[in-house]
Amino acid sequence: MSGPQEIYTHSHHPIVVAAHAARTAEEAAAFMLARLRRGMRILDFGCGPGSISRGLAAYVTPGGSVIGIDASREVIATARTGVNAPAVTFLSASVYELPFPDATFDVGYGHQVLQHLAEPVTALRELRRVLRPGGLVAVRDADYGTMTHYPRTAEIDRWLQVYHAVAGDNGGEPDAGRALASWVMEAGFTDIEATTSTWSYTTSEERSAWSSLWADRLLIPRFADRATALGITNHDELRSIAAGWRRWARHPDGFFAFIHGEVVAVNPG
Repeated sequence: MSGPQEIYTHSHHPIVVAAHAARTAEEAAAFMLARLRRGMRILDFGCGPGSISRGLAAYVTPGGSVIGIDASREVIATARTGVNAPAVTFLSASVYELPFPDATFDVGYGHQVLQHLAEPVTALRELRRVLRPGGLVAVRDADYGTMTHYPRTAEIDRWLQVYHAVAGDNGGEPDAGRALASWVMEAGFTDIEATTSTWSYTTSEERSAWSSLWADRLLIPRFADRATALGITNHDELRSIAAGWRRWARHPDGFFAFIHGEVVAVNPG
């Protein structure tokens, strides 16, 4: 099996990797932690720098293990240099062609991964292959179409338009959160439980961190060059949008929020 050539919209720029390294299992996997048991084998696909993988290990050890995979050899190298955790292994691999025998894992987990894939159902079918009968898939993705902010600014509205255009041209689906249950069902999973959770940014510190992250991401060459090559924007506008993000963060009544879709489902075998 082989999948399409993927273009990761966010890139693995140090700004992005640092943000991902701050993620925890307690937040990112809260929707499925109650399902975990000692001795389980978890595949964390699209693991990035590995902070969630290490957190998940605490819920299945002793006796269990976590393997984190990512298509980027660079980010896997970063994961391997992180804090040592028992029973956690990191490998560079494609979710379209997993290097594991059938029925290897009890849980397949993916956080903010499917939104970036050109063929998410194909990836889920390959994941199902390596899950034991009765094993679980657990996926969570943002839904950019639910992103809302106050005070309303033209720059952030424009950012959302540009992001949708670039991610879509890269083969992704920024509004993946709402489609997860459909994709999982199409891949052959059953007993689907769909939930949502919210990220919100309302304090001065939260607004500052969130706005700075996106202002910086806009100007990363991978994103900026892709956006301008598509003819939907130019570097001057991107700099203007970045400045607009930072101005928005200074509003004492500023508000930003959006939902994530979350799905847990069963491999019927």
